[in-house]
Amino acid sequence: MARIKLKLPEHFSYSTEIIIRIDDINYGGHLGNDSVLSIMHEARIRYLKEYEVSELKFGKAGLIMADTVIVYKSEGFHQDVIKVEVTATDFSKFGFDIYYKLVNKSTDKDLAHAKTGMVCYDYEKKKIVLLDETMKEKMSL
Repeated sequence: MARIKLKLPEHFSYSTEIIIRIDDINYGGHLGNDSVLSIMHEARIRYLKEYEVSELKFGKAGLIMADTVIVYKSEGFHQDVIKVEVTATDFSKFGFDIYYKLVNKSTDKDLAHAKTGMVCYDYEKKKIVLLDETMKEKMSL
């Protein structure tokens, strides 16, 4: 069976730590795959806040997720501290990709590698819009 391969960027511009909650644990007794996506979301919100923007107020528009790739590397358990590194790359006319590297600080093992495709979106008009060039410049540094 073919596996998805995800090449991470060499440099991450932001890092945060998130503790695995009991609600993040699945029936297998470890971090659930849905919770990995939730941890990525929290890290993305914190990352955007560093630029004084949000998913609803990103330059002249908002952001909406177009796609997600998650490659699971190891397990995480209740109260493990996850270091999440985040960076934006691959800017295009309408959006960009955000990459994530999740490392379990308890084991120093990569927990997951991931990417979300973010598209600029006008929530009032319900349509995709052009990426604000000032936001591209700001996040490309």
